[in-house]
Formats: sequence, structure tokens, C-alpha cells
Amino acid sequence: MNTLAEFQYRLPVRVSGARPGGHRGSSVGIGQEFAAHTRLFDHPDPRRIDVRASVRTVQREWLVRVHRQRVAVPVHAVVDVSASMRFGAGSTKLEVAAAFVDALGHSAFRIGDPVGMLAFDGEAREDLFVPARHARGMGSLMAELLRDCAPDQTRSSSRSSSRPSSRAPSPDRGLRDVATRLAGRACLVFLVSDFHWPLAALPALLDTLTHAWVVPVVLWDRAEVEPPSHNGWMSLVDVESGEMRSMWMRDSVRARWHSAVAERRAQLATLFARHGIRPFFNQGAFDAEALSRYFLEMTA
Repeated sequence: MNTLAEFQYRLPVRVSGARPGGHRGSSVGIGQEFAAHTRLFDHPDPRRIDVRASVRTVQREWLVRVHRQRVAVPVHAVVDVSASMRFGAGSTKLEVAAAFVDALGHSAFRIGDPVGMLAFDGEAREDLFVPARHARGMGSLMAELLRDCAPDQTRSSSRSSSRPSSRAPSPDRGLRDVATRLAGRACLVFLVSDFHWPLAALPALLDTLTHAWVVPVVLWDRAEVEPPSHNGWMSLVDVESGEMRSMWMRDSVRARWHSAVAERRAQLATLFARHGIRPFFNQGAFDAEALSRYFLEMTA
């Protein structure tokens, strides 16, 4: 994987902030985007006097040009590290997520944004928390943490030994804990997951992040999207629950497989559309150019 991958992202709305950056700001200050003329008395900066505009005023007052400044926005990658993210025919979805956060760190540093990471499975993963910082190596740090992170079963051996027959908590519970930390913050949130968990709680979680600009990054592996092309007996394992199921692959099953994938994709698109959000679907290796096109379409 290319560790120097980069994608271009911009917010489609004006944002407030004091740190200079690459996003369109809502406050006036040093910048190239002209906002308005105002009196020199209100903004005493003789360097920005507009002589032509001053001559045309009826009051014959000195006018200065004020501009809107470009600001930095905190960026947070919220990454699903549950068991299903460890599936993949070539590279696992967790490795694809690591490639994404590596590219995100590089891209955020280039644009001037602080970037950090929060992770979850059945609960918030404190061992993978990275506070938002503007530093060159943030992407590599976050990617290394994801590639080396331990599965939930190894962290909670005591819990599983006391309840051997209980199923691991759903990732939506961990996402709820993580979303609470970002509630009320004006930031850019990349929600990275395969979303192979119950989506009933997702609308309430999105309501928690009303002040943030959320970009869902849906990571699917081609092996789970495209069924095997040959007919025959197959044994399938649910990576979340460990349950095994056997089935005979045939044309009718293959058709239902494609239908289920299309239905899930439509379900996700509809759910996010109700909150004014369009998800980014990524199959296979992380496609930085496709994500750049996604933001270009959003800001056009």
C-alpha cells in the first residue's frame, strides 16, 4: 500500500475558527476572499484602504476592504475495529482502514488541520485513542495502531470467561460512547466501518453529531460483495458471532446474495440521506482519488 497516498477534502459550508487553514471561514481576517467595505474607523488598518470606493461614497469616508479568512478544522477518524473488520480476501478491511487514516494524516497535515482518531468495537477503545494534533507523523501513528490492535476477545478474556455463552456487544454500543465525546464539537468526522451491525441506533447517534460534518466511509471487501462464481458446497462463518452455516451455492442463492448487498447499500444511503449525508463506498483497496472526487462533487 502507498503510505504517501493523499486526497483533497474541503467542507461545503463556512466554518468558524481562529487557526489559519484551508477551509472557508465565517469570520473576517487575513485572507484572499473579499467580504465587504467598512469604515476605517471600525477597522483601523490603513494598508487596506480602497481609494476608489472611498471617493464614490456619499459621506466621503475612508473605506477599507475586509476579507474572510481561511481556517483549520479539527478532523477525527472514528474507526470500527470489531471482528467483521478483520475479514478480507486480500487485505483485511482493518488494513484498508489503516491505509485510509495514513492518507488522512498526510492530507490533513498538508492542508493545516489537526487530526486524531477514536476507535470502537463493543465499547470505546481507549488503547487506540489519538488526540487531534497538527503533526507530520499523525497518519503513520494512527495506521500503526490499527494494524497492531488486538481483537476484542483478547482484551476481555475475563469478561468472556465469566459469561462464556454470551455474545460480544454490538459495535453500535461502542460507537455511542465515542459519539458522545464528539457531541457539540464543530469538526470533520470520518466514520469508518463496514456497518455490518444493527443500524437502528444510528439515527440517534447522527443526531448527537449535529454540529459536526460527518463523512461515512463504508469499507466492503469484494469477497463479501461478490459471491463465488462456481456452484458447490460452502461453509460460511459469521466473524462477529462465530456461528457457522453451510449452504449450496447456486444461481438462485447468488441472485439473493446480490440482492441483499444492493438492499444494504440502499438502506445505508437512505438512512444517511435523512440527515443530509452521502456515504462514500469503498470496495477493496483504499481509493484516494475516488474520495477526492467525492468531496469535489459535494462542494461543486
